[in-house]
Amino acid sequence: MAETSNAQHVLKSQANWDALYFYQKSDVIYQLAFAFCDRFIHLYKDRTRDQVIQAARSCKQNIVEGLADGVASTEMQLKLLNVARASLKELREDFEDYIKSRHLQFFISGEPRYADMLNYCRYHNRLSDYEPFFAQWTDEQMCNYAITLCHFIDRMMMSFLKKLEQEFITEGGIKERMHRARTGYRQQQDQRLKQLEAELPRLKQSLAEAQAEATKWKAAFENLKQRALKMYYGKEEEIKRLKEQLGEEM
Repeated sequence: MAETSNAQHVLKSQANWDALYFYQKSDVIYQLAFAFCDRFIHLYKDRTRDQVIQAARSCKQNIVEGLADGVASTEMQLKLLNVARASLKELREDFEDYIKSRHLQFFISGEPRYADMLNYCRYHNRLSDYEPFFAQWTDEQMCNYAITLCHFIDRMMMSFLKKLEQEFITEGGIKERMHRARTGYRQQQDQRLKQLEAELPRLKQSLAEAQAEATKWKAAFENLKQRALKMYYGKEEEIKRLKEQLGEEM
């Protein structure tokens, strides 16, 4: 059991990224970006289309890869999640540039539409919550919702990264966990060896005592056996003699 525990401590448990809100929202932002480009950015005339889609995809995929790599390497997990954040910031910048270049409006605090958008993005994480609107929203609405989602994802990821940072500070990386596990295993083996070595003289003494006791019982058994045989043969001889006497009398 101790060996299994050490081995498990080397590899961290796999994070269920589909249950994390920032991953769920990253899935939304990718699909939203794809739908936005299909509707509002020309397939061949604007290179922004590929950049927007790739930035959204990079955010989502690097979250998955980072969380998967976190099983073995906290360092790699931190790096990949930060790559995801960088892609997210690039995506947000593209949506902001779209609004600016087309002279659209940013939804600002104090407006009813801003409050509605903020509340919806805060409490809704799944693609199914947003997908019905992809064909209905204007480009202005899609950009503002995308920007808001980017802000939420970034804040959530920063909180998650700070948690990972603290874990890295207190637990270390894969090499340190391997060293602790291996050291713990060796210490257990050393303790077991010392325990066995300490028990050996006592076991040796018990064996000697058992052998002495066995020798004594063997001698007693031989003595009893000889007495029983002597009695047996004596009785057998007496029976034979009595039979002979009875035969002569007849």
